[in-house]
Amino acid sequence: MAVEAYLPTLVTVITTAAIDSINPCAIGVLILMISVMLAGKQSTRRMLLLGGLYVSSVFVVYLLAGLGLMYYFSTLPLALAEYISIAVGVLIILAGIFEIKDYFWYGRWFSLSIPASFAKMIHGYASKTTILGVIFLGAFVSAVELPCTGAPYLAIITLLSQNFDFTAFLLLVLYNIIFVLPLIIILLMVASGMKLHEIKRWKQSSRPFMRLLIGILLVALGWLLMLIANGTINLG
Repeated sequence: MAVEAYLPTLVTVITTAAIDSINPCAIGVLILMISVMLAGKQSTRRMLLLGGLYVSSVFVVYLLAGLGLMYYFSTLPLALAEYISIAVGVLIILAGIFEIKDYFWYGRWFSLSIPASFAKMIHGYASKTTILGVIFLGAFVSAVELPCTGAPYLAIITLLSQNFDFTAFLLLVLYNIIFVLPLIIILLMVASGMKLHEIKRWKQSSRPFMRLLIGILLVALGWLLMLIANGTINLG
């Protein structure tokens, strides 16, 4: 029965994580870091080590941030939690509208992206391919990215906080595994011999479509959160 009750939530978590995982910032930083290592003629083994540390750092920071927010939301009084869920739903819908806007008019007016000053810092840190450097890089990217482009994650955190238990924790872990999966795949593909410029070209060509897809998803998630908050829908 527990599995059946959580099935709609599981589908929502997997779908959102899969779309959110095509993350231009985290992927872009990994590509930049790999290109620096390739230019420096570092071994494939070291590239896998440093790339793995970067991915692990992103995973841990995102998971801990999500867990902290999910726990905090779950401790709020029910009446207050309902209003917060509605407010988050409105914010998620607005974020979705901005993402859809970027599909048609990319870079015009307001966009959900990391500020240029932080992007410049991230590029600077990406050139420091040391063990401590890549661990810090992954943590820094996650910390900067979460408030700027973390709307899908915030929606899932708010959703899971409605029933904060061990199953919700496992769903949060699953979300983050799916979120870093493209990073792992890209790292393994380059290590196995795929040309980095092909991955860069794919990243650039898929960006508009992914913004549209994320935008539609965010609008749907925002409405879902508001419907759950007022009791119209119950996912278990």
